[in-house]
Amino acid sequence: MQARRASRELALILFSQFEKEISKYSKSDFEDIMLKSVRILSESASEELKLTIGSLIDIKSMLEDYEAEHESNLSRPIGAKNKPVQIPMTDEMIAKVDSMLDVAEKAILALEIAEFTTLENNSDVKNYTIKIASMFKEHSKEVDAQIQKYSNGWDISRLVKIDKDILRIAITELLYIKETPIKVVADEAVELAKKYSTDDSSSFVNGIIAKVILENGLKG
Repeated sequence: MQARRASRELALILFSQFEKEISKYSKSDFEDIMLKSVRILSESASEELKLTIGSLIDIKSMLEDYEAEHESNLSRPIGAKNKPVQIPMTDEMIAKVDSMLDVAEKAILALEIAEFTTLENNSDVKNYTIKIASMFKEHSKEVDAQIQKYSNGWDISRLVKIDKDILRIAITELLYIKETPIKVVADEAVELAKKYSTDDSSSFVNGIIAKVILENGLKG
């Protein structure tokens, strides 16, 4: 997992923890909230892994029941060990496997971010996350003005909080940090929206970012 990608994930969690105006936070506040965010990630990963184990148990139970109730085993003597049988990959099983994979991926991602951040006190992930937060603090009015301008009449205060934070991170990177290729920033913002927000969020986020890139003449 790339450090910058981990930074964006962590920044999104960091932004979600803000309880007051961004201008009232100091760098040390950002660091404290970030450590709190890492603890949240670790706890979340633990819970996700527990869900994965639960899904595995459900699948095993389903397979055992299918085997026991198969016609080739129903006629066997009581107490006899069941014979293995071929099984169809039903839609229900596929859905359970997909759900388990999704949970496992999120858990692994959370642990990777936590590892990146705590591996060393002065890690690239920590530094870039704080840079995003600090640059947004410095230019919050301009960033929010960009979101408001291209939101097609939506009042920025009524936007889904996570969509707004994803856009704040991306626009801060695009206009004020400028260290990452534009396509990477845009693509990863869309991926964050797909992963953490509503079904319509990815297209909304993509549309806003495309307008910001076009109207500001950004290249590279």
